[in-house]
Amino acid sequence: MIGLKGTLNVIDNSGALLIECVNVLKQKVNNGWGSVGDEIVCVVKRARPISGQASASAAKVRQGDVRRAVIVRTRKPVRRPDGRLIRFDDNAAVLLNNKREMLGTRIGGVVSADLRMKGWGKIVSLAPKVV
Repeated sequence: MIGLKGTLNVIDNSGALLIECVNVLKQKVNNGWGSVGDEIVCVVKRARPISGQASASAAKVRQGDVRRAVIVRTRKPVRRPDGRLIRFDDNAAVLLNNKREMLGTRIGGVVSADLRMKGWGKIVSLAPKVV
C-alpha cells in the first residue's frame, strides 16, 4: 500500500532513481492508498546525473519533475484470487507520460503478475521476470 509521501524505486531507464508519491489516482476505494497496478502522481527525488552530450540514452527526467507512475511492486502483501499472498522486498514503480505510455524503453526488475489483470500488459511484456 502506497500513500502520501511514500517512496518508491524506479525500475525503468527513464533516468529517475527514487520517487515520492503525492497523490493516488483512482476511485474512492481504499481511502487514498495505492496497490499494484494503481496510477500515482509523483515527484522525482533522485535522478541520474545528466551528461554534457545529448545521446539516445539521455535522461528523460530531472530531479523535482512531477510525473505519473504505475506501481509494480509493494512491500505490503497482496492477496491473489486463489488465496496466496505475494510480497516483495521493496516498493517500485514505472514512470508514465501524459498519454499513459511508458517513459522508458526497458524495465530492470521483477514485476507483479497482477499488472496484466489491471491493463498494464505492455509493462509485463517488457519485464525480465513476472511473479
